[in-house]
Amino acid sequence: MRKKLLSIILVFAMIITAFSGCGAKDKEQQATNQGDNTVTTAPTTAPTAVVDSKPEYSEITVEVFDRGTDGGKTDPTNNYYTDWIKKQCLEELNLGVTFVAVSRWEETDQLNNLMAAGTAPDVCLTYSGDIVANYRDLGGLTNLAPYVDTLLPDLKAFLGADTAISGKDLIMRNVNTQTGELFSVPARRMNLARCNTFIRKDWLDKLGIAIPTTTQEFYDALVAFKTQDPGGVGKDKVIPFTMTSDVQWRASNLLESFVDPNLSRKDRWVNSPLETSYLLPGYKEGVRFLNKMYNAGLVDNQFMLYKDDTDSDNLIKSGVVGAFIHNWDQAYRDTPGLLRDLKVNVPDAEFISIDPFENSAGVTEKGSYDAAGLNIFVPATSKNADGALRYINWLSKFENRYYLQIGDEGVTHEMVNGVPKIIAATDEKIMNSALNIDYTIMINGLDIGDDTKMAQALAQSYSVDSQLITDAYTNALTNARPAIVVPVTLSAAGPYSQTLGDKAKTFMAESVTCKEADFDKVWDADISDWLASGAQEIIDERAAKYVE
Repeated sequence: MRKKLLSIILVFAMIITAFSGCGAKDKEQQATNQGDNTVTTAPTTAPTAVVDSKPEYSEITVEVFDRGTDGGKTDPTNNYYTDWIKKQCLEELNLGVTFVAVSRWEETDQLNNLMAAGTAPDVCLTYSGDIVANYRDLGGLTNLAPYVDTLLPDLKAFLGADTAISGKDLIMRNVNTQTGELFSVPARRMNLARCNTFIRKDWLDKLGIAIPTTTQEFYDALVAFKTQDPGGVGKDKVIPFTMTSDVQWRASNLLESFVDPNLSRKDRWVNSPLETSYLLPGYKEGVRFLNKMYNAGLVDNQFMLYKDDTDSDNLIKSGVVGAFIHNWDQAYRDTPGLLRDLKVNVPDAEFISIDPFENSAGVTEKGSYDAAGLNIFVPATSKNADGALRYINWLSKFENRYYLQIGDEGVTHEMVNGVPKIIAATDEKIMNSALNIDYTIMINGLDIGDDTKMAQALAQSYSVDSQLITDAYTNALTNARPAIVVPVTLSAAGPYSQTLGDKAKTFMAESVTCKEADFDKVWDADISDWLASGAQEIIDERAAKYVE
């Protein structure tokens, strides 16, 4: 056990000097022009000290993700932690806070509707930089640049330097390079690990199959799962590989392994509109391989109907799924509790992470995250932008975000050698998302305020064998390709984002499920339509801006 703890501490020590996080892909939609809307109560320009003083009572609304998590989770707008936030903000800021739920899986649709109606919360968040750019170009956002030092000093201090762009603070990552305006601020990711492939090791063991180390071995293992039913669930019920309608995300490591590894930084960035990989040389062959898997009966044949993770998660927990791709630690998180709940149904079940997908150069390359994560913004329709910024800054104070991340000792964490070990609560203090990331919106990943103890804290943050976490983290970052950051201001994607997102879901489903003989015809026609629907215009802008 001491060796395992030591190994995980050594692995996690790699992230002490890095930023990062995890997450999912987001789809965007064109917003209605908000150009005529103005801020009723503009932020003050008082000195930094005013942040800690009490202004007159006012109220704000704050967006919170509703992940639709099952298993007795609480209302994301009304629970112990929202009550705690409300109480503290009232006492310290004289600020009334009301939370507004937005579906994590239909975030952009719902957010666009709120923005169009002028009823968006005072504090909004999205993972999509393109949707923020669209709101910006339509005049729908409050310029935050004048208030970074006066109303957001704690946020600025926490975010620190941007390692991807030398000489710039992370808080200024989203600044408009032409005007100097800042319409959103990023959250900070605490580690860069992105995706992993998980497989049922107990099924491999029962069949005497070695852990797959190549794409072909992975495919052969899924065939064996389908034909030999090692879990005894019934051959007609076995689902060798599950995913959702978000194919690009839920099959990411597999699909991206087919991309030409010799692509230049410029070509990869320019030809990735909306941060997609569809147009990169080789990606089509990855989809062709997934189509082969589908036609062989190895892929969940209902995947295109799953708008979120719920159905896929339930199948994994029930014990009928052999493998899946998701966030680097998804199988081991207390929320949604995939391995934990699976073991209730199948006590001997094991999910391990593997890294089998080699590219044409024989390297298991995959993407890693950027330091900048979630985008936080204040709509121009906000009647209390001052309060919104005070709230964001209040959350950024260590003592506030730290409590929300670890909760109460003996309930959501235990202290081990002076370092918190996260445990799952079973009462009203249960966290709907890991480390309450839906409330600590400026951070994704654990931060205990002590770099020397960070590795140990991360090692203790899971209720599974620490070696599983060590292996998962190692696999996710082995041959990881850093995110490409190009500090330019883009506008072309915004008006097309929703259309292209919807079309992408459709053509990915069509390409995966069509007959193998029809694949080229289906893929080529859909990609041509996608390019003509706005993607080409986005590519052209990126090509021109890259020169800057």
